[in-house]
Amino acid sequence: MVMNPIPWSTIGVVISWYSSNIGVLLMNKYLLSNYGFKYPVFLTMCHMMMCSIFSYVAISLMDIVPLQSVQSKKQFGKICGLSFVFCFSVVCGNMSLKYIPVSFNQAIGATTPFFTAVFAYAMIRTREAWVTYATLLPVVAGVIVASGGEPSFHMFGFIICVSSTAARAFKSVLQDILLSSEGEKLNSMNLLLYMAPIAMLVLLPATLLMEENVIWITIDLANKDISIIWYLLFSSSLAYFVNLTNFLVTKHTSALTLQVLGNAKGAVAVVISILIFKNPISVIGMLGYALTVIGVILYSETKKRYSWSRKINNITNQNKACDLPQERGSTSST
Repeated sequence: MVMNPIPWSTIGVVISWYSSNIGVLLMNKYLLSNYGFKYPVFLTMCHMMMCSIFSYVAISLMDIVPLQSVQSKKQFGKICGLSFVFCFSVVCGNMSLKYIPVSFNQAIGATTPFFTAVFAYAMIRTREAWVTYATLLPVVAGVIVASGGEPSFHMFGFIICVSSTAARAFKSVLQDILLSSEGEKLNSMNLLLYMAPIAMLVLLPATLLMEENVIWITIDLANKDISIIWYLLFSSSLAYFVNLTNFLVTKHTSALTLQVLGNAKGAVAVVISILIFKNPISVIGMLGYALTVIGVILYSETKKRYSWSRKINNITNQNKACDLPQERGSTSST
């Protein structure tokens, strides 16, 4: 019996993905809430700046993935549109961490499949089996229960986090629509290479308008405590590695495995955040979050099963059509 070698590279990539995902969440929460650096738009701009630099180094200099060029002005316009939605999602996600704990943030974020299903139906009329839609009920119900049992509930934080989750789902559906043709498809790393600089340019005036004097405030803070610079650099670097490791996990496993691991990651992030920040929790809140996660798992499983059944039926119908004897054309004599 031949033993399969342990896939250490895959394990390492998954651990890196978990570490960067949870790390950037905790780092942002610490900066925006505990440390008192209340400038989420500027923080997001720092993230985009670092993503721009690292993306260029990784693709143009290190050849981690082949460079995919923009084919037309029309495609560039589509990327700009995606960048605006991307900006909105990330800014709202970071802003929500000022008001709500990471555990509640993750509970709301777990409802992404619900918004994706809604946008997919509304925009491109993608229909799933009724059983698949039924599994979205516990996803939404879990967040409602978690909201009612959340000791640190903040209405604005809740609304802005829901907005971030909806925008993330909207971006994924919009991306499928805008970059659907073979000539326009970009892998996630190349898409980030083009989106990050555009997002940075969008966020720069937004930062100057919404968070006036933040640059001078940051410089003043750095003169008193240089660690703020290291915190910003570390958080911004993690933001890039979230995208890089997300791409690598998909490459080493599959999109479905990524989704399953993502559900587990949310639970791990909740536990770690509670241990570090010691935010109050309730049994009802944890039950609500558990209900949401169960709903997401059921949604993933039913969607996979019914989409696979449709594929099998299509193949079967095609084979039957091929087996049918062709009708002979009738000839008429005059």
